[in-house]
Amino acid sequence: MTVIDGATLATPEPALRFSLAPDGPRAGRLDGAWWPRSHDLPLELPALAAELDERWDRVAGITVNPAQWLTVPRRIPVSGHTVHASHTVHAGWFTAVQDQHTISVRSHIARRLTLLVVPPQTGAVAAARLMAEAADPANTRTASDLLADEPSAKMPNRRGIVWPVRDPSVSAWGSARWGGPSSPPGRSGTGPRPTTGDADHR
Repeated sequence: MTVIDGATLATPEPALRFSLAPDGPRAGRLDGAWWPRSHDLPLELPALAAELDERWDRVAGITVNPAQWLTVPRRIPVSGHTVHASHTVHAGWFTAVQDQHTISVRSHIARRLTLLVVPPQTGAVAAARLMAEAADPANTRTASDLLADEPSAKMPNRRGIVWPVRDPSVSAWGSARWGGPSSPPGRSGTGPRPTTGDADHR
């Protein structure tokens, strides 16, 4: 919102930066790309989910690799384009079995999308190229393979990531992989810690 001479004006939301592959068979596993503006998942996801609700299907849940996000809360509210479209997206996370540069999206009717997540600091030219390539039905490269060739997309290891905590009340479809209230590693025995093993955190 912007205030000018006592009047409150609505500030346009920044345009969502993402691409989707056309319907039909695809050679690889990527269905498009998303270029968020920050590593704040609760801030960034609602706009993506609301757009996918309109263009693809109603988003029920997502999974990410927490290496690229500051927090992964168990539920993220989404304000749709209409009042009745507002809903909650369930969020989960994997450290070993999911490429850290992807977001997997699940709809209410079990449709799935896998999107390349272009790091926020990526240059505009490189980001446009990455989003186009990820949405190309002929692309067979993984998200990490695509980013390996883009110097501006490389990000140093970050510190202070808040890791999600296992929540035993999660519904069966989440199989307890869906993160509970976020908690920094090392503060208690309840929160998962970064590991180098192959098992996903649950």
